[in-house]
Amino acid sequence: MLNFERDTDKSLENSKKHGITVHEAKSVFADTNGKLIDDPDHSDEEERYILLGLSANLRLLTVCHCYREQDSTIRIISARKATNPEAKNY
Repeated sequence: MLNFERDTDKSLENSKKHGITVHEAKSVFADTNGKLIDDPDHSDEEERYILLGLSANLRLLTVCHCYREQDSTIRIISARKATNPEAKNY
């Protein structure tokens, strides 16, 4: 079972800006065809990753996240609809 954490204020901002709820963003981690990509450009303080995958609402999303507590917890940083180049990469 995956555990998730989030910043409540930032999650609300993300939902307003991109129309993606935390619940929908979490569902991307169940996509067995999801594509995990390192994000070295944003990994100064912690290793960050990008996951391209289908959500439970069948939308292709880009979810930026990092792992906590020896990979047992995932912190969702942001989620948005994938761009056209990202969709082609998926």
